[in-house]
Amino acid sequence: MKGKVNQTTDFILLGLFPEIKHLAVLIFIIFLIYMIAVTGNAVLIFLILADSRLHTPMYFLLSHLSLIDLALISTVVPNMVTSFFSGRKNILQTGCGTQIFFTLTLVISECLLLTFMSYDCYVAICNPLRYSVIMSHTVCMKMVIGSWVGGTLTSLVHTAYAMGFPICGSREILHFFCEVMALLKLTCEDTSAYEKSVVISSFLVVFIPLSLILLSYIFIFLTVFRMNSPEGRNKALATCSSHLSVVSLYFGPAILIYMRPGSSQTPKLNQALFLFDSILTPMLNPIIYSLRNKDILAAISKILRNMFTSGKIQRFLGCIT
Repeated sequence: MKGKVNQTTDFILLGLFPEIKHLAVLIFIIFLIYMIAVTGNAVLIFLILADSRLHTPMYFLLSHLSLIDLALISTVVPNMVTSFFSGRKNILQTGCGTQIFFTLTLVISECLLLTFMSYDCYVAICNPLRYSVIMSHTVCMKMVIGSWVGGTLTSLVHTAYAMGFPICGSREILHFFCEVMALLKLTCEDTSAYEKSVVISSFLVVFIPLSLILLSYIFIFLTVFRMNSPEGRNKALATCSSHLSVVSLYFGPAILIYMRPGSSQTPKLNQALFLFDSILTPMLNPIIYSLRNKDILAAISKILRNMFTSGKIQRFLGCIT
């Protein structure tokens, strides 16, 4: 053990890139991104619940993806914005552990759910005649529950282990939220063995799911290329293009964060990767799924048409004028 263990219970979050001055504009932009992400994901969940045409396995899984994104960005951004403008950077040890637990749970759950969504695409294109049997409501529920349980159990183990390390000297965390790799830099003990366990765990919950996703798309593309109809080929590719775009946005940063040995030694890079994965991606996901999806656009048109028909918008405009 190196030095004396600090007995205080507070950590100090130094925030986003603390060496850069005049961050108010960037923080304001992040807050706008947060509002767009919350609105986009909430609207997507509402549309899927409200429109009976979207009561299918694909959209059921998509609604839970939006729920995870909504929770993930809400776990990070409000505390970061509040800390910046209030100047209060302290966070209790229990609060730090709670933030680590929820962040890891949501990140891992999203990895697993995206894997199940790729299987849904595979069945829809490669085995369409048995789609309704294979992707029953019971199976979809098991997929969602499995994603949440897998994320929760893995996160619980890592959170308990990481928070058990003794902290020496400074309790300043060089990050905009409590994160495992940033926390490890404060411990008195050698964490090389634990960092290796993080890489191994990431192999199980990040690399293996990504491999299964790629395998699913290999079979999908082989099936699509054998189709004789150009319209059928385009429709099949459009079905999975949004999911493939989201997978690319999400898994790239996740692999760089958790599967690099010694990644705790590159805090600036980790902050940038987390900024992309936990803030930008939750904003982009509903946009990607909405702009390239005729069913979602049709549901939006239906809601707006019903609002105009019922006179709600006219009454609203009358009230404000």
